[in-house]
Amino acid sequence: MNRILKTTAIAAAVLSVAGVAQARDQVRIVGSSTVYPFASYVAEEFGATTDYPTPVIESTGSGGGLRLFCNGVGEGTPDITNASRRMKTSEFERCQENGVTDITEAKIGYDGIAFAQSSGNDTLNLTREQLFMALAAKVPQDGELVDNPYEKWSDIDSSLPDREIIVYGPPTTSGTRDAFEELVMEAASEDMEAYGGEAYTDIRSDGAYIDAGENDNLIVQRLSENTEAFGIFGYSFLEENSDSLNGASIDGVEPEPEAISSGEYPVSRSLFFYVKNQHADEVPAMYEYATLFMSEQMIAPMGYLRDLGLISLPEEERQEQRNALESKEKLELSALK
Repeated sequence: MNRILKTTAIAAAVLSVAGVAQARDQVRIVGSSTVYPFASYVAEEFGATTDYPTPVIESTGSGGGLRLFCNGVGEGTPDITNASRRMKTSEFERCQENGVTDITEAKIGYDGIAFAQSSGNDTLNLTREQLFMALAAKVPQDGELVDNPYEKWSDIDSSLPDREIIVYGPPTTSGTRDAFEELVMEAASEDMEAYGGEAYTDIRSDGAYIDAGENDNLIVQRLSENTEAFGIFGYSFLEENSDSLNGASIDGVEPEPEAISSGEYPVSRSLFFYVKNQHADEVPAMYEYATLFMSEQMIAPMGYLRDLGLISLPEEERQEQRNALESKEKLELSALK
């Protein structure tokens, strides 16, 4: 009996070790819902063309992914996190405090934030100030800041549709939400005397703005069910659903690849992923996956990810980003300020 028990225990231990080794062959990735379609495509290609298993990817939002990434080093923490905005200094400092001290940043391309609706509606040209007045928790009236009273778009400007203000958007953990607050809410409020030149980013919570979660496909689905509503999500989802959606022009500029890559479209941003270099020995597949992601095959103007809506970096910058990844260039706090 003792011999059987010992043999069973040894076998269990061997299986446990083998399971851990096998699990570390599989890259674990978390982060942005906007980057998720691109990362998923690369992961499937990686699984099909190498001896490694297909990486596991969770769509947690940029903030949620960076939180998991910065929890520490070793088993149970992700190897790579995707982000639809750059890492914040506070996130970098938290990484350092938790022992995640060797990180490489890779910029993969550009994306615009679309403000879209059902294609059954006429296209709109909205200003950032109009978007702000529709979604801010408090707006100026008669020299004071009051709870947002606007119920319809036409309440803001008579030239806008006589439709209820309903906007499905990302949660606070999302990089898309962060970027929208910075590029729309901050930009508009800093130009308004009522806010004293300060940025105001509080979004109303009275039902006009609906937190639709991290899955942008669910927002797209809701717009087909509620044709009066608008949705906020990455340009790639507008591109993918161009037969059923149309995107509003912002400040007179349409959400198109050329305008997004040039910065002319005012709500455009860069997309990233971050590699935990301290996992290199335990997860040998990590750099091979990252290298495939940054290859011309994927991120060049005619690369595979173009069809999913990724807007390429200029050639010289693509090469700079590849060089940084290849040399495992260590991200420094000064680069984020």
